[in-house]
Amino acid sequence: METVKLARNAMATRFEFVLHGKNAVALRAAGEEALNEIEALEARLSLYRPSTEIAHVNARAAREPVRVTPETFGLLRRARQLFEETAGAFDVTIAPLVRCWGFMGGRGKVPERESLQEARACVGMQWVVLNEENYTVSFTRPGVMIDLGAIGKGYAIEKSVEILRDLGVESALIHGGTSTVHALGSPPDAPSWKVAVAGSREEAEGGEGYAELSLPVVELKDEAMSVSAVWGKFFKQAGKTLGHVIDPRTGEPVSSAMMSVVVLPSATDTDALSTGLLVMGSAGLAVLARLRPDARALVVTESESGPVLRGNLTGT
Repeated sequence: METVKLARNAMATRFEFVLHGKNAVALRAAGEEALNEIEALEARLSLYRPSTEIAHVNARAAREPVRVTPETFGLLRRARQLFEETAGAFDVTIAPLVRCWGFMGGRGKVPERESLQEARACVGMQWVVLNEENYTVSFTRPGVMIDLGAIGKGYAIEKSVEILRDLGVESALIHGGTSTVHALGSPPDAPSWKVAVAGSREEAEGGEGYAELSLPVVELKDEAMSVSAVWGKFFKQAGKTLGHVIDPRTGEPVSSAMMSVVVLPSATDTDALSTGLLVMGSAGLAVLARLRPDARALVVTESESGPVLRGNLTGT
């Protein structure tokens, strides 16, 4: 049994593949094709490249309908569905609020009240019109901006897994930036892949706190797992941690939870729903159970005595 490891930087993160099979040359070729697909998706979906479809939508959709590829349209349609299912806790129009709070290219700042109100007024999928007949996107008010950062990485991993499957790869582990991982099949020597979750801000970002938090090792087979946490980017204000994940319903940084983990067959869904679950907090576990009965999920909240874990990642 051969093992091939590949890595590439894309979407402002590092994607790493571990592939098992009988033919190392075929494995490497399949992995390179899957990584090429991730780069191609970045060239279509990035908020920060002026030549992408999403950049064109953000620049023109408030004035005229903007045609996108069927694949990008399908992802936006899926994002709308997730927005509706989570009652707005997951929202790809969050960009005006992220920028207002200083997290778009910065470490964060408390905005002026008037600026925050203006940003909040531009957030919501109700302002986005998706025309199914001609694959166009339009905004019904100026200032709306789409950011696929909370779903794009998972979508890229999901599409890369589809390519690997089509090319005959039966055993692989793919992760992007350690926040989303997909287990294809199982490793040669075990019935499932075992994946550890970074359980502290200290582990994740070199910061303070939560060193005592112990999270289970998760077993995955033909499943994806995504982790969302407030400490990817954050700043302190009056002793309070203000993180880069913004609640689109309130316009404020998430405070209902510190970390969320979701396991499902689809990396697109885990990426988006882990963000939605972080926004909803512990109450979101019941919502997720209703939306995706096959999901495994965990939410970490704060209490005076330390972190509190709710949910189940073991499947038992």
